[in-house]
Amino acid sequence: MALDSDAVEAVAFDSYGTLVDVMSIEDTIGEYVDSPEPVTKLMRNRSLGYAMVGNAIEEYDSFLEMNRHALRYAVETLGLDVSEDEREEIISALETVPVFDDVHPVLERLNERGYDCYVVSNGSEDMLETMVDHGDLEDLIADTVSADEIEQFKPDAPLYRHAADRIGVEPEAICYTAAGWWDVPGAVHVGMQGVWINRQDTLWGPYETEPALTIDSMGELADELE
Repeated sequence: MALDSDAVEAVAFDSYGTLVDVMSIEDTIGEYVDSPEPVTKLMRNRSLGYAMVGNAIEEYDSFLEMNRHALRYAVETLGLDVSEDEREEIISALETVPVFDDVHPVLERLNERGYDCYVVSNGSEDMLETMVDHGDLEDLIADTVSADEIEQFKPDAPLYRHAADRIGVEPEAICYTAAGWWDVPGAVHVGMQGVWINRQDTLWGPYETEPALTIDSMGELADELE
């Protein structure tokens, strides 16, 4: 499978880990613990696990709330003394994580080429609103689509299909870019053209499904669509 740039009518992105550096929360965690990296990784993995289990058992809570539970799990599992107020300071930092350096110039290039750019995210509506505002993305993002709208998370199919309906084009006309090895397969499964930006230099999963394109930076995506 290769990216069919001629078929692309809209470009969609995941948010956390793709447009903004969610792992930078490690800096805030480091204000309260001596070794923040294990906390950050355990929190991130646990929050994703909570999302997938929530889908499976048809229970929904906001992504921010699941991260709150995941952070508590991480610090208690690692035996760390982090108070509830300190955990709230860490969770608040999730809403103001920085935009990756390659995002603004690429979104500008795509907009100039006539592509409307969207965000499709497990993040709550409030989180996405803050992300767009804090990241100075208002003029570059046409709209955001949140899991809150259907109370179901990626990588299950309904949120991708809902996003295609919201965007107003068929799934195969959407170029969907994400850093998550678990996220891109969900988009491809519903017919979107999935682009995997391998920001963490990791391995693709053991799937028969393959991304239409694998890139190391956003600039490669803009090159393909020009």
